[in-house]
Amino acid sequence: MTDETTPIETEDELARLRQALEETKRVLDEKTDRYLRAVAELDNQKKRAQREREEYIRFATASLLRELLPVLDNFDRALGAARAGAEAQGFLAGVELIQRELLKVLEKFGATPYSAVGQPFDPERHEAVQRVLKPDASDMTVVEEIARGYLLNGRVLRPAIVVVAVPPDSDTA
Repeated sequence: MTDETTPIETEDELARLRQALEETKRVLDEKTDRYLRAVAELDNQKKRAQREREEYIRFATASLLRELLPVLDNFDRALGAARAGAEAQGFLAGVELIQRELLKVLEKFGATPYSAVGQPFDPERHEAVQRVLKPDASDMTVVEEIARGYLLNGRVLRPAIVVVAVPPDSDTA
């Protein structure tokens, strides 16, 4: 038996295959278009997120600065009063008030000072700038605080700058 097909059957088969090929091309074009649109949308979303992040970073400190401006105004008033010849006691009281006000603003934003004097030296919380002979203090104990340390939500924002005691028989630097 020979497998002979008539030309009409071959032409019908060829037309059916062409139609199937055209349908497959159309589906592929649709999917390619959807894919390209999704890639473009993802790229736009990344760019939008980056812009929003940059904007947030630029203005993240705005609320802190708004809170600090009245403190700065009070400094201006205190200095103006000192220039006008007000007594030193009033000037001192004004500056102490401003210091308390500034500490309140810092605490509102999570920054709190910590004391280092009398504490054992901790390189995570203290930055030693000097060692001194102190027979009455324990070795490597903070004996003086040059600048207060601050924590931001429990994490060291700035270490305390300190002077550390050393025993009399060690070399001082």
